[in-house]
Amino acid sequence: MPGLRKAKKYNWKDSNMALFGSDLERQVKKAAALGEPAWKNAGTQPGLQIWRIVKFIVTDWPKEDYGKFFNGDSYIILNTYTEATSADLKYDVHFWIGSESSQDEYGTAAYKTVELDTFLDDKAVQHREVQGYESELFKSYFTKGLVTMEGGADTGFRHVEPTKYKTRLLQVFGKGANLSIREVPLSKKSLNSDDVFILDAGTTVWQYNGNSASPFEKARSMEFLQNIEGERAGHAKGEVIDEHSISEGHEFFKLLEADESGSEEEECEIPDEKKLFCVSDDSGQIKFSEVKSGKIDQSDLGSDDVFLFDSCEQIFVWIGKNASPAEKRNGMTYAHNHCMKTNRPFLPIHVVKEGRNYASLDIALSA
Repeated sequence: MPGLRKAKKYNWKDSNMALFGSDLERQVKKAAALGEPAWKNAGTQPGLQIWRIVKFIVTDWPKEDYGKFFNGDSYIILNTYTEATSADLKYDVHFWIGSESSQDEYGTAAYKTVELDTFLDDKAVQHREVQGYESELFKSYFTKGLVTMEGGADTGFRHVEPTKYKTRLLQVFGKGANLSIREVPLSKKSLNSDDVFILDAGTTVWQYNGNSASPFEKARSMEFLQNIEGERAGHAKGEVIDEHSISEGHEFFKLLEADESGSEEEECEIPDEKKLFCVSDDSGQIKFSEVKSGKIDQSDLGSDDVFLFDSCEQIFVWIGKNASPAEKRNGMTYAHNHCMKTNRPFLPIHVVKEGRNYASLDIALSA
């Protein structure tokens, strides 16, 4: 809904979409020309597949780590599914950008997402996801919650010896099935009474239940804590503590005293006026222009061009069936650049081709 919203200060590195047409794109295309082995079994059956970008290379992400992401990395996520009335395979392909992901990783993930869609005969809906602002669709894939950690996958959390483990504080928050787990600064200022926090010190893992935390948060936290114990083969012990009963002298608080900086938040003004833009080359040159604001419906989306619909909460790129190759190629780029010029550079972006039903777009248009 429109209005002021608390959000972490946004430090995501600017604009790798601008790298298209650059040396980066040429490097990626050269690799793609040799054939992309990662796509060999992509989309062959219903289910989730995840890859991480490592130095321009698409690498498999272990299935046991699905739902766990590092803020220093970029990932590609493919969801393959069928609908009740048909056996035809359908696809949603997302690229997820960690807040500290490098420009090369981000640009490669964006380009490879388009390549994967091409591999799937242009049948996928493409999505851009930014850490901390993921779409509801993306979060729905991870029924045990979305976990985001500091660092890169090479700093991992499974195979490190517990005594050498970097102490982390994780916040468990959300409602119902849409729970998320994210790493927050190792500080008392990060705590609140509404959520559950997990302090992972390697050999001891504490679950700190805020006074107003929900049963869903507590249950998910317990499951996460037990998973850590299992992964470390008995070398880590879990302990549950409650806000109302813990003393200031508890070891839990002593480990938090190392960093009192806390997390910074700022107000983010969400506008209440929807806008529609058009990407067209009718004049002989690609032009991006606003065509309407306020009430926008399906009839405003034509077949001959590419349209960008800013619903205030999400960005939809509509690909008309008769749009030119240049218009189609520039849709995501213009959406990204549009976001970067607003105070909402983190908005989810969805690329929808005409004729492909997408419920979120229908809902946004009818709202």
